[in-house]
Amino acid sequence: MFKTSFTRVARFTQLTPAFTRPLSYTAARMTVPQIKGLQVEVLATGSGPETKPGDNIDVHYRGTLTNGKKFDASYDRGQPLNFTVGQGQVIQGWDQGLLGMQVGEKRKLTIDPELGYGARGAGNVIPPHATLIFETELVKIN
Repeated sequence: MFKTSFTRVARFTQLTPAFTRPLSYTAARMTVPQIKGLQVEVLATGSGPETKPGDNIDVHYRGTLTNGKKFDASYDRGQPLNFTVGQGQVIQGWDQGLLGMQVGEKRKLTIDPELGYGARGAGNVIPPHATLIFETELVKIN
């Protein structure tokens, strides 16, 4: 009986490698790795290749403070922001929080000050030590 059970488990294990990759992929897409100072919530899934460091991407976004006050939105301008991931062209919270996205995917990024604008803030729009909330949408990987 033990041998039969073991054989079934072995057969199941042999059959699952092709099947487990999509399952683990799906699970990975829904649970984005946690980085200190950054919370990522997937609001809608996308399709196609995932963003990686060095990719040039177009992203629509809406940025708010924790009190709900909007400080910027590409949607208002009708044009997404274009930048290269991982090159320091945007705040660290974006460089990390937008990795692994697919076109059409929407994420909510909650970024602590150390991965945002820190003690300096940003002009009179973002106060020092502000936690930032961004709703992002990957429009294109160029």
